[in-house]
Amino acid sequence: MLSRTKNHYGSTVGQAQQHYDLGNEFFALFLDPSMTYSCAKFDGPQISLATAQRAKIDLALGKCELKAGQLLLDVGCGWGGTVLRAAELHQLRVIGLTVSKNQYAYARGLAANEPRIEFRMQSWETFNEPVDRIVSIGAFEHFGRDRHRAFFEKCRTLLPEDGIVVVQSITFGKPSKVFSFLRFVRFMSKEIFPGVDVPTPEVVIKCARSAHLELDHVESLRKDYVHTLECWVNNLEANRKLAIELTNEATYSMYKKYLTSCAAYFRSGECNVHQFKLRPI
Repeated sequence: MLSRTKNHYGSTVGQAQQHYDLGNEFFALFLDPSMTYSCAKFDGPQISLATAQRAKIDLALGKCELKAGQLLLDVGCGWGGTVLRAAELHQLRVIGLTVSKNQYAYARGLAANEPRIEFRMQSWETFNEPVDRIVSIGAFEHFGRDRHRAFFEKCRTLLPEDGIVVVQSITFGKPSKVFSFLRFVRFMSKEIFPGVDVPTPEVVIKCARSAHLELDHVESLRKDYVHTLECWVNNLEANRKLAIELTNEATYSMYKKYLTSCAAYFRSGECNVHQFKLRPI
């Protein structure tokens, strides 16, 4: 597995900051306008990245079985795309948690005049308010294996008996000890996402069950992630000059390598991504 360098909350915050310190302007060069930084859902060959990201968000929110007036918690809300979409579609209150200063400032600006939305720069470990539903897209793999079960235990304490948790996480696919793949894993954990710890889908389910959360539905979006990553690579290449101006040639090359390599390993099945729908038991 990709390994965590340290095992406590403060380190997790620092690792997230390290990745996102490149700045919102840099990530905007390859993401869609909603700044959604996770696997999209392509429902046809001509679908745009922006439409596919909205479809992914709607897929996750649909699994939450949301009702007007409920309180939804988005753990690892990024730049706020899921939070904004949930408030818009379902007429409910939403709290989004991020540990990135850049994401927090950006998201707060988008929701400045929306009383039903609240963004917080806070980790789930310190969140203790009851909620009706929890969604987490693209954050679970950054918690570290020592915190996987703790995350689900936290979810169980926050939710009512009829609550729902929807988690989207990168997972490991078919077992591989090929040297090139192991080298890719090391590159990702050292250069791109320090401390990331990707689980197998079986580990996610086991940790949830140990926290008294029952698997209701699981879905692979692996092929969609290949397409998503290809879109990101194309966008980054199209903005090469500006990317280098914002960072430098080495950072541009490293991110191109990261996105291209990820696409290859999701294509091969050595990496996967799943949405898990869970209920208290």
